[in-house]
Formats: sequence, structure tokens, C-alpha cells
Amino acid sequence: RVHGQGSDKYENVRVGVNSRLDTIQAAILIEKLKIFPEEIEMRERLAKRYTDAFRGSNRVKPPHVIEDAQSSWAQYTIQVPDRDKLAADLKAKGIPTAIYYPTPLSHQKGYAHFPSIGTPVSDRICKHVLSLPMHPYLDEDTQDRIIAAVLESAGAA
Repeated sequence: RVHGQGSDKYENVRVGVNSRLDTIQAAILIEKLKIFPEEIEMRERLAKRYTDAFRGSNRVKPPHVIEDAQSSWAQYTIQVPDRDKLAADLKAKGIPTAIYYPTPLSHQKGYAHFPSIGTPVSDRICKHVLSLPMHPYLDEDTQDRIIAAVLESAGAA
């Protein structure tokens, strides 16, 4: 069930794949696939709103999707200078956040037997990333509240 997981969900002690899909999950997935294109479009609109709002700030770096590619926007992860302060400020306002990749894979126990080549970009970025609420049913008032709170805390300039 938690193949390769160590003491917490972000510690990988073995390299592998978690690809379980039981009957109940399969039944739900069949139904969700019917609305998948619509949900991706809704996520795309939300990501565009976030990106447009943060583009003018030199303190909030929105994610970048390369040309001719499409993101499913499973997460919307920004980079900010003081990630922990922003996360605390947003939490105080009732806005959940997540840090999905607190440690680069190259530093995980499951990869310890591979040669260390250094990962300075990953090492730097993982200290500054913060994921904002991202789902297709996030209403515009809540989106506006999240955007305003991020810009207020991180600094709009």
C-alpha cells in the first residue's frame, strides 16, 4: 500500500511504483473520466487566474508550462523567498497549502546507492516551493481571497 515509503509520506526508502487500483476506485474513476476534460478546463482557468495575478510580482514566481504542452494542474506550486512565512500567514487566514516535495529525490534513502552528482537547482527550489489550493470547483470569491492573501503576505512588488 505504501511501497517504498519510510517514516512519513515524503521519505522514500525504496524506489518503486505505487499502482494499486481496487474495484471501488475503478468504479469511481470510470465516472470521473466522463467529466475529466471539463475538470481539466476548469483547472486551466484557475491556473491562468493565479498566474495572471502573480505575474506582476517579483516575490511570487508562478509555475511555467512549456509551449505546446498542457498541465493537468494536479498542483499549483509557486516559488517564494520565504515559503514558511507565507504558509503560516495563509494558514492563519484559513487557506490550506502543501509542500509536496520538501526533499529532492537525490537526497532520499532509496537513491543513496546512486552516485551523487549534485542537484543545486533542486536543492534550492525545494526550499521555496508552496502549493496553493487547486481543484476544479474552487469558486471565484475563494480564488480572489487566496490571491489577495498571497500577494499581501509575499509582497506584490
